[in-house]
Amino acid sequence: MAAPDPTGGRRDRGYDYPATTVESSHAQPVHGEYSPARVRAGLRKRSNWEQLVKFCVVGASGYLVNLAVYAFLLDVVGLHYISAAVGSFVVAVTNNYAWNRMWTFRTQRAGVAYQGMRFFVVSTVALLANLVVLHLLVTLGLGEVIAQAIAIVLVTPVNFVGNKLWSFGPRR
Repeated sequence: MAAPDPTGGRRDRGYDYPATTVESSHAQPVHGEYSPARVRAGLRKRSNWEQLVKFCVVGASGYLVNLAVYAFLLDVVGLHYISAAVGSFVVAVTNNYAWNRMWTFRTQRAGVAYQGMRFFVVSTVALLANLVVLHLLVTLGLGEVIAQAIAIVLVTPVNFVGNKLWSFGPRR
């Protein structure tokens, strides 16, 4: 007679990492709030990668909205590049919040005001980082629209992690 399967028949047998997910782990972290074991488990979870792809698709739409509004505010309205970046941020962040809430993180929805406030905080941090990079690139001589395009790309990973773990993360 065969011994009982200790994994309960799950397909992930044979791996040498704990069977924890980012969302369900209650293990004590080694460094800070998220332990290396949780990070490794999260990297192996297909749904996290699917969310990242969806976040990037939404981000690409926000990227296009941001650049279009930014160029409009620069060229048509005549705003300074920093003011144009803030204005385009407001439009793009509204677009991104709606799509991320409805599509990317739809299984992790909480109250609109609760998640909206958190999304706005993460997006504001990303905006501040974007403005620093934008100013640096413009100071180095890059064109304002190209500098904004690069700055948005460089800040995207911070934005995703903040939204994944905090804005749309579990309520504590």
